[in-house]
Parts: sequence; structure tokens; C-alpha cells
Amino acid sequence: MSDIVLKRIDEYRWMITPVGGMRVPGIIYSSEELIREMGAGESPKQVANVAHLPGIVKYSLAMPDMHWGYGFPIGGVAAFCMEEGIISPGGVGYDINCGCRLMTTRLSLDDIQDCLKELVVTLFRDIPTGVGSRGVLKLSEREEKKVLEEGAKWAVDQGYGTPDDLTATEDGGRMEGADPEKVSTKALERGREQLGTLGSGNHFLEIEIVEEIFDKTIAAAFGLEKDQIAVLIHSGSRGLGYQVCDDYLARMVKHSGELGLSLPDRQLACAYLNSAEGRDYLSAMACAANYAWANRQMLMHWTRETFERVLHKSPREIGMRLLYDVCHNIAKIETFPVDEKQVKLCVHRKGATRAFPPGHPSLPERYIKWGQPVLIPGDMGTGSYVLVGTDKAFNDTFGSTCHGAGRVMSRNQATKASSGRSIAKEMAAKGIIVMASGKGTLREEIPEAYKNLDQVVHVVHEAGISKKVARLRSLGCIKG
Repeated sequence: MSDIVLKRIDEYRWMITPVGGMRVPGIIYSSEELIREMGAGESPKQVANVAHLPGIVKYSLAMPDMHWGYGFPIGGVAAFCMEEGIISPGGVGYDINCGCRLMTTRLSLDDIQDCLKELVVTLFRDIPTGVGSRGVLKLSEREEKKVLEEGAKWAVDQGYGTPDDLTATEDGGRMEGADPEKVSTKALERGREQLGTLGSGNHFLEIEIVEEIFDKTIAAAFGLEKDQIAVLIHSGSRGLGYQVCDDYLARMVKHSGELGLSLPDRQLACAYLNSAEGRDYLSAMACAANYAWANRQMLMHWTRETFERVLHKSPREIGMRLLYDVCHNIAKIETFPVDEKQVKLCVHRKGATRAFPPGHPSLPERYIKWGQPVLIPGDMGTGSYVLVGTDKAFNDTFGSTCHGAGRVMSRNQATKASSGRSIAKEMAAKGIIVMASGKGTLREEIPEAYKNLDQVVHVVHEAGISKKVARLRSLGCIKG
């Protein structure tokens, strides 16, 4: 049980005052209700543990969807200075560049109502899902390394999408510094046959309808309007990313011991950013990030094709356009104001989404006046939100906000809680068609296994670290 004491700062922030080896405070964004529901969870202790790491700047942060993770909490954000700071695989997570991609269409519910079931069934048939699922591509090792270097551009060059898709993808769908020679043979083998697959667990592809608009001007700029059909994809770097994390955790546990780093949890194993171990991990992580962007690009392409085939409409009639693709498990070198100076930092976002403000040079030209689109998925019975980044996020949270609802039950707990229930029938009663590859997936992903998405988004909106633009409701969902 956590012995951490939380001190309330204001309505939506709690502080963990530095004690012992903590170098900075911990700050948790939450509400009184979410804090109360968290009970004796261990995630606040993980926020405090991260505050012990060398070179951490300002504070160790957690978003309102925070829950227990490997080393760092999921929903955690921490920035480290380049000279004395560290990089930690546990601060990125096993699913490197897990992220979301939202596509808008010109369709309304009337256009798909009669074909909704066929759309879901065809998507489920044509897009490989589940643990260890294999894609249709047969890549050579040489071609796979090109994927790791070029990311989503590789997929577009092969005909899986258009150059316009790249402009609506974070970093253009390619992270600099990728070096496939830093990726193990085992990781390459795991990734070779999985490109173009959705994955398992909480990964999904969902047909949604725009149910509510909060900011008409920004929604219009994002191409969103009420009652519009959209598609949300949530997926990551598959077995390749998992293996990269596993390989470098083993290396850094040994390395941290050799350095004599005093860590409150061995899962925080890390290396200094300016060390060979740190640079190697960043190069391998960039490869996994690029793999994930190529993967989501291909999933989107096949979704477009499925809509055209099932609805018997042209690409122009369907008008499926990428609104944005954003990652929520990553470490990135970015510049932020610190003590009235612009300082380059390594920002870990583990289960947290970048939320850059209007005017930031990294934004696509079409969004630079409004701020970065932020995609927040919920559970399969809820839908999702589109938010927009703010100046307050840039100044207070290293340009970060939440990434989802956040679990309140482990997968084992959810499986036990759903014993004897037909989750597919429960979803159908709500008007949502769901299909999954794994027998236990739907039980692991029951809506009550997650926090209330509306409450989580309410916190980040009221705290000003992102602003509500639109809310979408689920119509059909395929899972691994």
C-alpha cells in the first residue's frame, strides 16, 4: 500500500512534497472523485519514484488517467536535461509509439446504417488482429530496415496512402535518429511478419459518429462536424517495439548497477542521455516509433479500401481524410521554457499525449493557428474525444495531457468481474457492434475496467492543459 501523502494545490492538482531522495516534487492532475476512486493504488508512489531520477527538471507529473505501470506510472510525464539527465525504457513503455489516428469522412449515419454490420465484419476479416497476428507483407530484412528508418513515408511510397497523410502525422510519421543496427535480430524477426496488424489487448479500430461539438471554430478547422462518421485506430509497434524495450531494459539494469545509481525501483533502470547506452536506446526507440507510424498508415489504407468496397462508393464520395496521428508512448527531444530560458529536454510521455499550442513550429500548417489535435480514446462502450493543445500545457506540463480513460481494473480483475456475461451482447444492446480475435479480450476490456472518460477529460479541460473540441460515440469496434 502506498504511504505517499498528497497535498492539494488547487481544484485539479495534488502535490507530492519531496522527501528522501526525491529531487523535485510530484504533481498529479486529477479531481477529488478520481483521487478517491484511486484508493490505495501504487501509482502515486511511482510518481514519487520517478522524481528520484538524475537530471529531472521541475517535477514528476501524472495525468488524471494515471494507473500503475512498469517503473513509471502510465499517464506519467517527466523531462530530463540533456547534460545530466537520463533516458529510461520504463518511461516510454513496452509498446513504443502506441498511438491514435483519427480519420474523418463525408459520410453520415444514414450512409452506413444498413451496412454497419458488414463494414465491421469486413474490417475484422481484412485487418489482421490478435496476439502474434501476421500481416500480408513478406518483408526482407533489408526492406524491414527501410521501414525502421523511413516510418510512414515508407508505407506511402509503397502505395499505402498519400503524401497528404504524412502532413497530418506527428513529426511527419518519421522520427530522426533511427538506426536499425541498434535493433536486435530477435526484435527484427518479431516485427517482420507483423507490419500491418492491429495487435491485441486494448488496441482497436472503431467506427464512430461525432456526437457533440464543444468548439465550433476549431472543430471546423479540424474538419469535424456533428453527425459525421469517423474512424479511430489505436495501435503501436507490435512485437518489435516490445522486444526493443525488453532488450534495453536488460542492458540498462546491468548498466545502472555498474554506475551505482541509487534507484528506488529497479524498473526505473536507465542510462545517461550522453552515454553510449542512452544514445543506442534512443536510436532503437526511434526505429520502433517509425515502425508504429508505418503500421498505422497501412491500417488506415486498408480501412479506406474496405469502406469503398462495402459501400460501393468512390474515394471522393467517402472522403476519408486523416485528421491527425499522435503517439502517446515516447521520449522526445524538445525545447521548453525553464527559468526564463529556452532549454532542450528529453521528455518522457508514457501514456500521455503531446498537446502543443497554437503557433508551435512543429504543427502542420493547417493547424498552426489553432493548436495540435489531441486524440483521447475511451473504452469500447464510450467513444472518444478530440481536444486541442494549449499554451498552459506547454508551460506547465511540457506540452502534455492525458491519453485515455486509464484502467481501474487489471485484466485478471476484469475477466473475473465479467464472468458469465456476454460482453458482445451487452455492447449490442447499446447499439455497438464489437468483434474480437481473443476469447478473453472483450472481458478484459469491459467498460467498467476503465475510469470514466468524461471525468478524465473534464480535469484536463478545466485545468487548461488541453481544451475540448468534440466528442465521438462508438458504433462498431474490432479488437485483437
